[in-house]
Amino acid sequence: MRILSPRIHGVIDLVVVLVLLLAPVTIGLGGSPAAIAYSLAAIHLLMTLLTRFPMGVWKRIPFFFHGIVELIVGMALLLLPSYAGYGPGSPAKRFYLAMGAAILVVWALTAYRGAEATAEA
Repeated sequence: MRILSPRIHGVIDLVVVLVLLLAPVTIGLGGSPAAIAYSLAAIHLLMTLLTRFPMGVWKRIPFFFHGIVELIVGMALLLLPSYAGYGPGSPAKRFYLAMGAAILVVWALTAYRGAEATAEA
C-alpha cells in the first residue's frame, strides 16, 4: 500500500538527513560509525536536492531511481552491523539496524510513480 506522496517522502528525507547528522552526538557514535552517518547524511541530502520531486531543487534524478537507491541503502544498512563487526547491543548496531528498517518502511509506503512527482518535474 503506497500511501506516502512524493512531497511527504521529501519531508521524511530531510528528517532522515537530520537524524544522520545528529546521531553521532546524541547516541555516542564515534570513529567509522560516525563517519558513515555523516557521509550518508551528505549523500542523502544531495540525492534529495537532485531528485525530480517536490523537495528537489535541481531535479536531475528520476523519483523512481531515488526509490531504487533507497531500497539498496536500506538493505545495506541492515547488513552493515554484521559486516563491520559492531558488537551486540552497541549503539552503532542498534542505530544502523533502526535506520535500515526505517528507510525500508518509507520505501515500501511511498508512491514512487505518483502523479505529483511528475507534475513537479
